[in-house]
Amino acid sequence: MMGVLSNMIEREGLKAGDHVYSWRTAYVYAHHGIYVGDGMVIHFTRAGGQETGTGTFLDRILFSSSPVNTVAQCERCGDQSRLHGVVSSCIDCFLGGGNLYLFHYGVSSAFFIAKARGGTCTLAASDASDVVLHRANYLLNNGFGSYNIFGNNCEDFAVYCKTGLIVKTHFSVGRSGQLTSLTAAANVIASSPLRFLTTGPAGLAVVATLMYTSGRYVADVGVRRDVIKIDVERLAEQLGTQTSEEAQEAAVAEGSNASWLKCKLIKYF
Repeated sequence: MMGVLSNMIEREGLKAGDHVYSWRTAYVYAHHGIYVGDGMVIHFTRAGGQETGTGTFLDRILFSSSPVNTVAQCERCGDQSRLHGVVSSCIDCFLGGGNLYLFHYGVSSAFFIAKARGGTCTLAASDASDVVLHRANYLLNNGFGSYNIFGNNCEDFAVYCKTGLIVKTHFSVGRSGQLTSLTAAANVIASSPLRFLTTGPAGLAVVATLMYTSGRYVADVGVRRDVIKIDVERLAEQLGTQTSEEAQEAAVAEGSNASWLKCKLIKYF
């Protein structure tokens, strides 16, 4: 029951191969990574100074996935504020002063629905810890492609390391539960049919909850049909052959998705 209420975990309870995260920016967004033991976390980042890429309110979210630049430089990690891609950081630098949380895998449908906040659990099962660690370390040395908040972000990296699953759709919301939740919420508040299906606050609340929950559920990597399991060596090879045109298309798609989401939210606020 406690897992439904909070995913917070003490450092002493961590095991190598765990998917961990820490909330950023007043709990708007969380940064995710894979704990690899010895107090270290491998995670996927967008460098500080490069966080402004969408020209929208999401730039603040992008900054939350950048390494924290503290006044006192970490003796173990050094200055990581300009690093980008897949990096290895001590757990203190990864947390950036935040609390530590454990992402849950193989949860039941009831548990998933009860966890109203996205980006905290998935219906998909985790692979063995040695496989998870191999993927994380391999991608540390070979990269995970270009950072894209909608299609290739820190949560996508951690979920791939744990499951080996990748979404086939080129321009999708990736595997990220928290971005799926944000998109689902935007659809709920901006959906015109709600005006006709509800006759009061109670009806609106019921329909909105159903729309939000179903949107999260069908987009979860554990149930969606457009996912494939791919070996990390093959994935790294495919990402390494990405052309500059494909990278530019991904950047344009990120900006378009951000603008769409902003319009959805502004429509009602």
